[in-house]
Amino acid sequence: LARLLKRRGKRVRVFKFGPDYLDPQILALASGEPVVQLDLWMAGEEWCRQQIYNAAISIMDDDSPTKSRDGENGGVILVEGAMGLYDGTPSSADLAAKFGIPVVLVMDVRAMAQTAAAIAVGLKNYRADFDMIGMIANKCGSNYHGKLVREALPADLPMWAALKREENVELPERHLGLVQPSEDGKEVLMNERIDAGADMLEASGILDQIRQLEPVAFQSQHIEPPPSKALEGVTVAIARDTAFSFAYAANIILLQDMGASIVYFSPTHDTTIPPEATALWL
Repeated sequence: LARLLKRRGKRVRVFKFGPDYLDPQILALASGEPVVQLDLWMAGEEWCRQQIYNAAISIMDDDSPTKSRDGENGGVILVEGAMGLYDGTPSSADLAAKFGIPVVLVMDVRAMAQTAAAIAVGLKNYRADFDMIGMIANKCGSNYHGKLVREALPADLPMWAALKREENVELPERHLGLVQPSEDGKEVLMNERIDAGADMLEASGILDQIRQLEPVAFQSQHIEPPPSKALEGVTVAIARDTAFSFAYAANIILLQDMGASIVYFSPTHDTTIPPEATALWL
């Protein structure tokens, strides 16, 4: 969806809910923009609110206006949830409720039809503190399968898209999860499959639903800045390559905001640590 909106000329920012390393890499590849993890427990409500607000400002910057191919201005913020909607404490539903983010449910509907609609309605009505505005039926067996799910949904929970099972949109994975885009030859493959997924979504008519979305107002949160010179003169060497890639961008930005200089090196390819380094992060 991020790739589709980007292709249509929209300004897009994507967030990932929870402490995830792999998904943000793929979301960044799809959107062409940095992806920040939102975790209410690790980072706190105030920090998460400010990140969303900053993203909203960045996609509405009047100094560099863009107009999409459908003639509409403005940008879109997407937040990918984690696990099931209500799983975990805090959950994806908690984030949606906290910041007034409308939810579109993505459901694997294999081996069920009208029952998928019943489950979706149950998820929508389980809590009343956020708004579920639509459903995407994933891995439909046929157009008729998607039609059965669509017709079983109530009017206040429309079908946004019915996507058939297609191998050409599946991302490569292994037993521990998705493969990183930085691994040899995988970025090209992932781009091809992300594009194929964008094509499927466009053909589904999902853009018509997005055009009907009401704007969401996000509030700024005052956060005291870190001491800007606390790490002045410190150079942090950070390991970064295909084997050393799990790091939160927010932590690196914080080091820079505190005055540190950042250099990168590859433990698997380089023979020495950068000589200017006064601190090491593996």
